[in-house]
Amino acid sequence: MAKIYPENFETKIGFGRIRDLLKSGCLSSLGKDRVDDINFLTSFNKINFELSATDEFARLVRETDNFPTNFYFDLRESLSKIRTEGRFLEVGELFDLKRSLETITGIVRFLQNQDETLYPSLKKLIKRVQLFPFIKDRIEKIITQHGNIKDSASPELAQIRRQLHNKQTNVSKRLHSILKQAQRDGLVDEDASVAIRDGRPVIPVSSAVKRRLGGIVHDESATGKTAYVEPSEVVEMNNEIRELEYAEKREIVKILVEFSDDIRPYLDDLFDLYKFLGTIDFIRSKALLANRMDAIKPMIENQCQLFWEKAVHPLLKFNLQKEKREVVPLDIQLSPEKHILLISGPNAGGKSVCLKTAGLLQYMLQCGLMIPIDETSRTGIFDQLFIDIGDEQSIENDLSTYSSHLLNMKHFLKNGNERTLVLIDEFGTGTEPMLGGAIAETILDELNQKGCFGLITTHYTNLKHFASSAEGIENGAMMYDSHKMEPLFQLQIGKPGSSFAFEIARKIGLPEDILQDATEKVGKDHIHFDKHLRDIVRDKRYWESKRQRIRKVERSLDDLAERYETDLSDISKQRKKIVEEAREEAERIISEANKKVENTIREIKESQAEKEKTRAARQNLQEFKEKLEEKKSEKDEDWINRKIEKLKQKEERRNKKRPEPAEKKKVQPKEKEELAPGDNVKIEGQSTIGEIIELGPKNTIVAFGQLRTSVNRKKLQRVSKNEAKKELRGTNKTLPNVHRKLSDKKMSFKSEIDIRGQRAEEAISNIQAFIDEAIMLDVHELRILHGKGNGILKEVIRNFLKADPIVRSFRDEHVQFGGSGITIVELD
Repeated sequence: MAKIYPENFETKIGFGRIRDLLKSGCLSSLGKDRVDDINFLTSFNKINFELSATDEFARLVRETDNFPTNFYFDLRESLSKIRTEGRFLEVGELFDLKRSLETITGIVRFLQNQDETLYPSLKKLIKRVQLFPFIKDRIEKIITQHGNIKDSASPELAQIRRQLHNKQTNVSKRLHSILKQAQRDGLVDEDASVAIRDGRPVIPVSSAVKRRLGGIVHDESATGKTAYVEPSEVVEMNNEIRELEYAEKREIVKILVEFSDDIRPYLDDLFDLYKFLGTIDFIRSKALLANRMDAIKPMIENQCQLFWEKAVHPLLKFNLQKEKREVVPLDIQLSPEKHILLISGPNAGGKSVCLKTAGLLQYMLQCGLMIPIDETSRTGIFDQLFIDIGDEQSIENDLSTYSSHLLNMKHFLKNGNERTLVLIDEFGTGTEPMLGGAIAETILDELNQKGCFGLITTHYTNLKHFASSAEGIENGAMMYDSHKMEPLFQLQIGKPGSSFAFEIARKIGLPEDILQDATEKVGKDHIHFDKHLRDIVRDKRYWESKRQRIRKVERSLDDLAERYETDLSDISKQRKKIVEEAREEAERIISEANKKVENTIREIKESQAEKEKTRAARQNLQEFKEKLEEKKSEKDEDWINRKIEKLKQKEERRNKKRPEPAEKKKVQPKEKEELAPGDNVKIEGQSTIGEIIELGPKNTIVAFGQLRTSVNRKKLQRVSKNEAKKELRGTNKTLPNVHRKLSDKKMSFKSEIDIRGQRAEEAISNIQAFIDEAIMLDVHELRILHGKGNGILKEVIRNFLKADPIVRSFRDEHVQFGGSGITIVELD
């Protein structure tokens, strides 16, 4: 019995496109053949293993990028060829065998190094793989890494190639000697060279003098003016070379035959290796497609059910992505209690898409492919998938549309059971509505009695009524916005949908009188039934949205309450902290007071005061401390609050006593005293004292040691003679230290700076500080090590040096000492 029906099931659900996408992700024909072999699975263990392996590989692709993906060669045909004794692998086939075996070894080692807890299924795959390193070693003795036969492949081959090389060298020398002589004799053009014709070296000569050269004519030019002659002196030598070449080929064939004979006992094992390589290629392609579709390995149970959340048709998603649109996900539920979902709604509302989505995703799942649904979904396994969608009319088979539908229904009723998923589109259409509806209702009842699972779309009202009263069947509706008159493509389970026939006809522009006549013909009760149905759906949507808003408000209130609780907890912690700080402050004050009292008592004793007075003072102090300890141990909340309030009041009083900020106070500027030549002055904000040399109307000439400068009179402050003397003494003490520090710094100063690897801004800043230090230490020649690179850093540095007036010149270092990677700078 067929597991899927009809034969073109894959075409109806669009699975052929999925196969094409999988093939495009394969690296070889090995994987593509596995794609062709995909079939519908019903074994829970097989499906689970396929999904697990794909899921693990999808994670591997996302998290690593060094998985071996080169040289996925298909050598099954070549290996089959050498089953016959005497047949052998060609050199190119041998090279492909070597590289593909290296790839298989790389895959096995890669997976062996992975964590078994993360990749158990892939680890299980490689446990059955048996590698044959001696085959690879044997190939490496025969061919080079570029795929050519090695001279050392056999002693005979090495000897033949040595002789061949010597003969070819001798022929080449002799030919060039003959060519030069012919050029001197004028038989050959000066720019002529040795050519090859039919594998023989020849000399191009004019046809008129070809007999003067002597030899065998192998070819002529298209015009007949040039003849290609093999000189008779090298004919015999070329014959010997040709014989050696034949001997070389015979020896290579002998080597390849021997190798093929050696691996013939292991052909079945090699076929298993290439089967493994094809499996890896296939799983990798499935994983890439899963990542592209945002597919997952859902929770799968070994029973018939569909609990899908946010299911997406992958092909529709890809098409809408090109148009920068998003697909609307579907929530589909089928359970043993409600195992048939009857979907109704307007045309072009998404009923058929819903049907195809269910068929495609379930088929993909049972072919071992991950599917794009939400992680909270639960899936099941069906033994059979039946579909009736589209037009199957056939002139050859004398089938009408309705007849083809009835044939499908016949098959469904005959073969359907409680482990069958039935998908029927436009149930009952194609014939007279009243009769077609009655037949459809009977078939629906029979499918329900058999326990079949199903998704069925319809417009028939009698089927909606039947579904609402029958056990095991549930109504569903594709949602439609009656205000905007556009489909929402959302599936709502629990209520039947309206076809919106009159509304859509009115939107299209059908005359109102026609619609009115149609209303009278069908009966207002029927129209009102449809209207009431829509009102129920609309009200349900309204209250559902209302409930969603209430849930959001409740969540917001919960968050707010949680935040308030957190704030209250923080406030309580702060209150405890304030109390603790207040206590610590009080203890500190009392401790200081205690010290003061002790000092006072000590002074009294030292002054030989009366003992009674001293004893009384100590007693008062002890009583004060005991009162403090009592207050400290109080836990009464009012006392704590009073203390906090007192601390606040104290802080307020302290703030009142604080002086106003400087910017708020109006400071009356003091009138400056008149200055005169010879006065000691200093600039506002500086400590260096100078002497006035000359007074001007605005500026004053002031001498600071040996330096004379012009300063605005308003910036000068008069300094008394005593202050000037103190400053002078301090300067005289400091100068020796300054000179000593400068001398030490000059001894440790290096006239070279290394700025390699620094950014331009950082390098310029370091060079500027370097030059400033050199000027201070009286160093006139510097070396800047910037490296060569692209020359960008060097150009930036030299532009800076050009703009610096202290730089006299700069140049490249001598080539022996670094050349253009170092710049020599001379300072004024």
